[in-house]
Amino acid sequence: MKAYAAVIAAPCCSIGISCNADEITEIIYLEAQPEVAPQTPLAQEAVRQLRAWLKHPGFEFGLPLAPAGTHFQRRVWQQIAAIPLGQTRSYGQVAAAIHSGPRAVGNACGANPYPIVVPCHRVVAANQGLGGFARQRGGFLLDVKRWLLEHERS
Repeated sequence: MKAYAAVIAAPCCSIGISCNADEITEIIYLEAQPEVAPQTPLAQEAVRQLRAWLKHPGFEFGLPLAPAGTHFQRRVWQQIAAIPLGQTRSYGQVAAAIHSGPRAVGNACGANPYPIVVPCHRVVAANQGLGGFARQRGGFLLDVKRWLLEHERS
């Protein structure tokens, strides 16, 4: 099992945080597991901010994120980050905004190392179905996506 700088419990899952001294390198959804106390000051701040978001989904993150992804992925993530709280966009709508294809957008969403902070759960199928999530088409992670969308609409 991978060691995380912190793991916190959320109603939908556990959330693992990886970081170095200066930047968050990954946030990941995990099956429910025991919490891990923050191992660094940055992990402690990430836990504080994630817990604030869990209480109030309108909380705005201010975490230093390690540069990640290709130029194309970063363009997709920038579009996703601009989707307002409580709203969704289809993969096709995001693709049209950046002159790309829905499948490429879906692949970029699946590669997002900073879910919640870069809210890829706000991207859904054209028929408003959930679509995929974190490169999965079913199971635990789709339940997480469903919970995230409901949480942000509350």
